[in-house]
Amino acid sequence: MMHLLGVQSMTNGETIMASAEIEAPVERIFSALVKREIEQWWGSADTYRMADWSADLRIGGRWTVVVRMADGRDLPAGGEFLEIESPRRIVQTRAYGWDHPTLGRRQTTVAWLLAPTARGTRLTICHGGFAGLGDAATEHAEGWGRVLAWLQAYLEAERLAAA
Repeated sequence: MMHLLGVQSMTNGETIMASAEIEAPVERIFSALVKREIEQWWGSADTYRMADWSADLRIGGRWTVVVRMADGRDLPAGGEFLEIESPRRIVQTRAYGWDHPTLGRRQTTVAWLLAPTARGTRLTICHGGFAGLGDAATEHAEGWGRVLAWLQAYLEAERLAAA
């Protein structure tokens, strides 16, 4: 389990649950998740950055991304939107377009749940489909903790700049 700036991430080996409290309205966070601005906050110089993100934000619509690794490799991923309830919920499939060392090209499902709180929004990610691949689940749980921390830092910087 990972705790960072109120970020929690855990797995039972089959499903990942990660959550964070973010001081921003639900609508602002939803926008940061579905618009091209995702390339500005998702990643870091020492891990990877998102590039070429695109999404057809409707049920049945496709999304694609290229992840640019710190070593310069470009790794594609993508999926389909299964449910969209703006600004509260997104459910999408996800699969790598390359042979991930622990997950391969297995399709998994990611649900983003946004709930208003007194201080902003509780963003919860539920990522399922790892049955039999405990190492992949553990690795992805750590990854979701990083993603939430990146989003939290990005929106915090924006909030401080506006103050």
